[in-house]
Amino acid sequence: MKRREFITLLGGVPAGWPLTLHAQQTERMRRIGVVIPATADDAQALARVGAFLQGLQELGWTDGRNVRIEYRWGSGDTGRIPKYTGELVALAPEVILAQGSSTVGPLLQATRAIPIVFVIVPDPVSAGFVDSLAHPGGNATGFLMFEYGISAKWLELLKQIAPDVMQVAVLRDPSLTASVAQLAAIQSVAPSFRVELTAVNVRDAGEIERGITNFARGSNGGLIVTASPLATAHRNLIIELAARHKLPAVYFERYCVTDGGLMSYGPHFVDQFRQAAGYIDRILKGEKPADLPVQAPTKYELVINLTTAKALNLTVPSTLFATADAVIE
Repeated sequence: MKRREFITLLGGVPAGWPLTLHAQQTERMRRIGVVIPATADDAQALARVGAFLQGLQELGWTDGRNVRIEYRWGSGDTGRIPKYTGELVALAPEVILAQGSSTVGPLLQATRAIPIVFVIVPDPVSAGFVDSLAHPGGNATGFLMFEYGISAKWLELLKQIAPDVMQVAVLRDPSLTASVAQLAAIQSVAPSFRVELTAVNVRDAGEIERGITNFARGSNGGLIVTASPLATAHRNLIIELAARHKLPAVYFERYCVTDGGLMSYGPHFVDQFRQAAGYIDRILKGEKPADLPVQAPTKYELVINLTTAKALNLTVPSTLFATADAVIE
C-alpha cells in the first residue's frame, strides 16, 4: 500500500477509535472471589448472587469486562467449605464475598491479607472475625444476619396466627453457635407463652423427616425454623413436611414463604448482597475492610402466605394482616 493511500485510509477511521482501543487495552481486569455454601442451582442463592452482580454493574463493574469473578459453591455441605475456600485463596483475588460463618471462618484461617466482605453472619465479634462492629480492625467486614433477639419474635408471631399451639418444634443446627443462640432466645420467652419446646436437628434430610414426623404425633403443634445453611438447603423438605402434618410454621426469611411456608419474619438477605457490592467497590478503589464498619439490618419484614393459612384452616388476625410487609395469595 502506498503511503498516500495509507494516510487516506487512516483519515477515514472514526476519531474516537484510537482512544477507545487504547482504553480497552489498558483497562485493568480486577478479580473477585465469591464463596456460597449453597448448591450452584439453588434458586435463592442465584437470586442473591444476581443482586450482587446488579449492584456491581450499577457501580461500573461488569463480569468479563473489567472484573473477573471466581465462584466456589459449597453444595449445601459445610464440610467441603475449607477445601473450596482454600482453592479460592490460592487464586489470589483482590477481594472475596463470603456468605455465612461457615465460609468466613475457613477463609480467615487461609488468609489474613485478602479483604473479605461477608453477608448473613450472626455474630462476627464473638466468632473472632472482627475486633468490633464499628472498627473491624482486620481484613474482614460486612453485614450482620440479625440480632438473636428476633428469634423470640418468631414464637410471638406463631402464637398470634395459631393461638391453640402449645407444643413447638424448633429446627436448629446444633453444631452452630448461632443456632444455639436462636434457640436460647426462644426458650427465654416460651414460659410466658405457655408452650413446650422440642429441639429438632437439621443435620440431614432423614433426621429432619424423623424429627418432624415424631413431633407431629402430638397435638396442638407448630414449628419454628431457625436460620442456618442446613435449614436453607433443606427448606423444601421442611415446608413439605409442615404441610403434610398440618403444622403452622414460622421461618427466618421470605423465600421460605414464597415457596409455600406459612409466615416469615427477618431481614431481606438479597439486599445484603446488593449492599455488599458497595463495600467491594470501595475496597477495589483502595479502602480497607478494617475501616468499614459492620452493618446491621435496618429493616425486618413480615411475610404471610394466605394460601397456606387457608390450607391449615387458620384465620390471619386483622392486626397481623395490617402489619405484614407482604401477603402472598
